[in-house]
Amino acid sequence: MNEPEGSAPVAGRSEARARIAAHLSASTARIVAAWRAAVAADSRLTTGRSLPRAQLDDHVPHWLGDVARSLAEPPGSPSADAAANRDADQHGLQRWQHGFDLREVAQEWACLHTCLVAEFETFASGAAELELPPDALAEARLRIAGLVSQAMSESVVRYFDLARLEAEGSVRDLDAAMRSLREVEQQRASLWHEAAHDLRGNLGVVSNVAHGLSYSELPPDRRDNFVRLLMRNLDSLHRLLDDVTDLARLQAGHEVRRVEPFDAAVSLRGLCDELRPLAAARRLALRSEGPDTLVVEGDPIKTRRIAQNLLINAIKYTHRGGVVLSWGEAVDRPDDRWTFAVLDTGPGFHSGPGAPLIDAIGEATDAGREESAAPDDAAPEPQSEADDRPVVQESGEGIGLAIVKRLCEVLDATVEVDSVVDEGTVFRIVLPRRYAM
Repeated sequence: MNEPEGSAPVAGRSEARARIAAHLSASTARIVAAWRAAVAADSRLTTGRSLPRAQLDDHVPHWLGDVARSLAEPPGSPSADAAANRDADQHGLQRWQHGFDLREVAQEWACLHTCLVAEFETFASGAAELELPPDALAEARLRIAGLVSQAMSESVVRYFDLARLEAEGSVRDLDAAMRSLREVEQQRASLWHEAAHDLRGNLGVVSNVAHGLSYSELPPDRRDNFVRLLMRNLDSLHRLLDDVTDLARLQAGHEVRRVEPFDAAVSLRGLCDELRPLAAARRLALRSEGPDTLVVEGDPIKTRRIAQNLLINAIKYTHRGGVVLSWGEAVDRPDDRWTFAVLDTGPGFHSGPGAPLIDAIGEATDAGREESAAPDDAAPEPQSEADDRPVVQESGEGIGLAIVKRLCEVLDATVEVDSVVDEGTVFRIVLPRRYAM
């Protein structure tokens, strides 16, 4: 280059780039401080105010270093630009993780651009003394604008991609929740369908028995059979209506847990004594086994309702042998769990050892069917209590098991089911010994 006569040598392009880069590199801390002040003063940028300084600065100092190195290289050199883009990408990731919105991310880069340009113009104001060529300054300005624009693009794109992935995940979660809701509604519809079947069946029997009792010439022994059948079906109707009411209240979320100390042994033994006449009427033995005292914390009423539903089901669907209600400390966690179990010698069902209760409910619900009723034009005969089905429960049990499941959810209890076809079933309930208040 031909220098003007009598003047100091003018720096070449390469030297000018090096001086600009060195100045910006040495000014990194000052630029970051000015940027932090600008962010704090901007009323639109609120999320970053709760971040520690290191997290707020994030990749900004590294990115400024990459900018300085990029300015030191000839235009078109990709290495430093690529590093700056990586830092900008990571900045977008960090801002998304800390809950910034997209507008804040873009505004932060606008503030940084302003601070960077201000520092560069401070340097450019002394360029005459440094005798830098004006076109080198113009070139640097264009490079800075391009680097900021590219960085903002990389940061925003990364943020947008993460937000899109999050939205897609939310859609998948919502879809899964809707599928679960549909399944729950189908199960609920099956339970109500079963209840309607049982109600119609029992009402049909009551109607036919009442019709039979209207015969004036009915023999005394037949009349006694009809009365027994009528009382049995009226009792079944009463229990079924109670179950439907309980299930509706549980499904509506109206049940709350009321925790108090109580003696589980006394409560369960008393329940067994109350239900022993029901078992005796069906020629079944009903025994209770467990320690004389078992003091726990919990909801005594709901615990008793769980045991009562399981016992009534076991008595109702067991035709020979007996039923046992046992209780005690949980073997694996005696300090914080206790358990009770209902064992019967009924027909069992296809649930398998330890199968989830919902499987048992499904088996019982699918088995729902109406009780047969005698023809209207003939006096009804007493119906047999026998059930020859070896692997499924009778109609009506699904509601009782659904109530057990809902009550266990309220009490943070777990249910274990072990059933063997033609041998019997065990329902084991495991409950906390105490609840956090």
